[in-house]
Amino acid sequence: MTEQTERSSAGYFAHFLCLRADPLWRRLAEEERTQGRQAFVKAVEEADPDIVTTIYSGVGFRTDADLVLWRRGESPRAMQEMTARLLQTGIGTYLQPTHSLFGFTRPSTYTRRPTAQEQAIDEDRHGEYLVVYPFTKTIDWHLMSKEARQGMMNEHMRIGHSYADVSQTLLYATGLTDAEFIVAYETDDLARFQSLVIDLRATEARRYTLRDTPVITATHQPLGTALAMIG
Repeated sequence: MTEQTERSSAGYFAHFLCLRADPLWRRLAEEERTQGRQAFVKAVEEADPDIVTTIYSGVGFRTDADLVLWRRGESPRAMQEMTARLLQTGIGTYLQPTHSLFGFTRPSTYTRRPTAQEQAIDEDRHGEYLVVYPFTKTIDWHLMSKEARQGMMNEHMRIGHSYADVSQTLLYATGLTDAEFIVAYETDDLARFQSLVIDLRATEARRYTLRDTPVITATHQPLGTALAMIG
């Protein structure tokens, strides 16, 4: 399944998997590469029907993210099993995982209801570009009062709302990975997205960001096209 799913009351489990191709792949005969790409596509199509997969290409943007899979579903175990199958299929045997960013969607503690900008994970339409990265807050951020954090987040959200054309998905990764959050943005205009980031970095809340790298930028592509771009 590739573009629709039912949302559970507990929220989604979502996973961004970045893959780098071994240069040996491009040296194989064209027929073998064609069959290898087809086998990978088939494995995606035959995955658990509850898993929604969206494809991106990082070719030319990063050296460690030739292919980026954004998947969402309700079962982390099913996601893991799908990953194992993909890495044993066709071109998958030549793909090395480089970044694995995952977490759960949860209601924000700073808003009463999700904004349109924050509901991107439920949208069927995707922006031309994806920008995703992990981030972690400082200890001081978590130890300050809820009221103090709310004030800074109000400023943060006010700026975000002025860029309503840039959609956002926030995943909670605390206790699951090295990061506390995974944030993904979709946009049709990278320059405008960059302006959003510049504005957000001038807010008071920025003082409490401990780490927010690596930043992964990729373009939305059909799976066959993204694989053909690898070679």
